[in-house]
Amino acid sequence: MIRRIAIPVENGRLCSHFGHCKFFYVALVNEKSVLSEEIVKPPKHEPGLYPAWVAEKGATIVIAGGMGEKAQELFRKENIELYIGAELKDPKDLVIDFLNDKLKTGTNSCNHS
Repeated sequence: MIRRIAIPVENGRLCSHFGHCKFFYVALVNEKSVLSEEIVKPPKHEPGLYPAWVAEKGATIVIAGGMGEKAQELFRKENIELYIGAELKDPKDLVIDFLNDKLKTGTNSCNHS
């Protein structure tokens, strides 16, 4: 199955707060490998905008460091799987970890709604 994974990035690594990212790393993957990857500049951040924008990009999975409850709810409405509390590292490494069932997630670094 081919899927798209979106990861908010800043300075080449996972951005710790989803809504503050400058770019998104978007990877097209199959069960075992990364087929293509791109860095995309999102529209200007407004509350509630990113979930619909990510869905328009065709992503069905988001890997994030921190994300507010409202954003999580909006992603669920878009049928996008969320993996929150991921390590702050290179986004391709996070995708490879995900594909190999080694993605580590932990505490949501965002504590607002």
